[in-house]
Amino acid sequence: MGLCTSKPSPNPSDSTNASINTRNNDIYRKPNSVSASPLPDGVNSKEDQGKQGEEEKESSNPNNEGKKSPFFPFYSPSPAHYLFSKKSPARSSTNSTPKRFFRRPFPPPSPAKHIRAVLARRHGSVKPNEAAIPEGSDAEAAGATGTGLDKSFGFSKHFGSKYELGDEVGRGHFGYTCTAKFKKGELKGQQVAVKVIPKAKMTTAIAIEDVRREVKILRALSGHSNLVQFYDAYEDHDNVYIVMELCEGGELLDRILSRGGKYTEDDAKAVMIQILNVVAFCHLQGVVHRDLKPENFLFTSKDENSQLKAIDFGLSDFVKPDERLNDIVGSAYYVAPEVLHRSYSTEADVWSIGVIAYILLCGSRPFWARTESGIFRAVLKADPSFDEAPWPSLSSEARDFVKRLLNKDPRKRLTAAQALSHPWIKKYNDVKVPLDILIFKLMKAYLRSSSLRKAALRALSKTLTVDELFYLKEQFALLEPNKNGTISLENIKAVLMKNATDAMKDARIPEFLASLNALQYRRMDFDEFCAAALTVHQLEALDRWEQHARCAYEIFEKEGNRPIVIEELASELGLSPSVPVHAVLHDWIRHTDGKLSFLGFVKLLHGVSSRTIAKAQ
Repeated sequence: MGLCTSKPSPNPSDSTNASINTRNNDIYRKPNSVSASPLPDGVNSKEDQGKQGEEEKESSNPNNEGKKSPFFPFYSPSPAHYLFSKKSPARSSTNSTPKRFFRRPFPPPSPAKHIRAVLARRHGSVKPNEAAIPEGSDAEAAGATGTGLDKSFGFSKHFGSKYELGDEVGRGHFGYTCTAKFKKGELKGQQVAVKVIPKAKMTTAIAIEDVRREVKILRALSGHSNLVQFYDAYEDHDNVYIVMELCEGGELLDRILSRGGKYTEDDAKAVMIQILNVVAFCHLQGVVHRDLKPENFLFTSKDENSQLKAIDFGLSDFVKPDERLNDIVGSAYYVAPEVLHRSYSTEADVWSIGVIAYILLCGSRPFWARTESGIFRAVLKADPSFDEAPWPSLSSEARDFVKRLLNKDPRKRLTAAQALSHPWIKKYNDVKVPLDILIFKLMKAYLRSSSLRKAALRALSKTLTVDELFYLKEQFALLEPNKNGTISLENIKAVLMKNATDAMKDARIPEFLASLNALQYRRMDFDEFCAAALTVHQLEALDRWEQHARCAYEIFEKEGNRPIVIEELASELGLSPSVPVHAVLHDWIRHTDGKLSFLGFVKLLHGVSSRTIAKAQ
């Protein structure tokens, strides 16, 4: 089927908004050869057409709208449901949401076949003889009926004595949420939210581990003002109970729809700042959310200016600074390209934020299709439209902000902290930029670089504009330099201890310090910090990149360039003897004077190793 990124399909049925979770399963036939075949196995035009036909049959039956999938005994809240059940201005306003946005009520969730099958295996939603490929060990495969699994979590067993369970307020993939009240004590009568997860649905070892990890992450991240407050976790013979703050203001999705499908720029900024702050906090602690979407942000009250809270860490995971995850999880419309490539980290969350920002500002999804297969293809291949209304009437800074969050190359995408430094955001109510996990990764790479690359980076840092320096100045200030304007390993240690949560200090501080040992006996001033912490790939994404590179090369010619032979250059780069250096590096050096050429300078900025050269060949 064809892709649609600017107009809706004639077919009134839409795809699911439900989360996908295919962790550690072979959805791709060749997961590492995405460039040749970038789509998951089975995602092709024939399947799309077949699935489209199935959906057309379903959508032709008006009684089918509430039908539940055998694998999903629930259906996600449909944004369009509100458009038809409430008198929304989105239906009548001439400046309302473009038609691509939730044109008609959604059918029930209908995940692509390959995802649905893996979900069924993972959570034991089918009988053992229906699962063609058992997942994991024999014991885990046998767990399809839940037998032989240890479902004891070590949580308190006194939920019933402390709380009185109230009405159900929501239902998710493998559990439901209720209100509850404290039975006694100073908080008697105070309401909370309780996520109830039936143990009967935990039919695989992975499903059990998911619950353990969710509670661990909620405990680790407690304390941020834009994160739903976690109180405690309980269990009994039948259920796990996760007790959290009750947010009564409804979903961000509801607010978007109540405003006619889109926000003003200032109102969108207020929402974005809260989302970016909590996500930057999560990333600093080493947590990637993996399911950011408007449904997973709640307002604390009905007040128009109430605080926004991130919820639902059921798909979240811990990730080390240099680690890549490979399980496909998330929600189809918000999933990042690199997630489909099975190699991603915290940058995937920023992509999801970019999708939310796009919807907030124009009321339309940036990527649209009838099926998950089509959505994935759009995410991988299509570019979001910035030509249709209201984009031409929005500020150039707003457009640039969204574009830099929706860059398909995760190396060129802004981090959450960098996004808070963007000109569109930073002028709004004196936004404070949080500490960014990225600077430690960049400093580590810089300290391990050759002297020649350090000189090249120093030259590039001298070409940065005031806006580009703003983020670096904020990060340097957060590292609390001493009176003479320098930082050392002790500064970094103190700042990391100050910003890390209690649960994360022991796990992450030694790791950071070990990677920055080169600073143990020296100090770094702001000029060198700029060279160490700038991101070459992000600069390359700018329209003025060539100007940056040319100016930097002129500076490098005066301050750092020198005659060098190929063998010495290979040694500087740390290339292995197996690399054919003369074939690889011959155009790096000018034949006239033996100095580094402009091409060699640019490649040096990006960093070169035997591994990257082997990939390029």
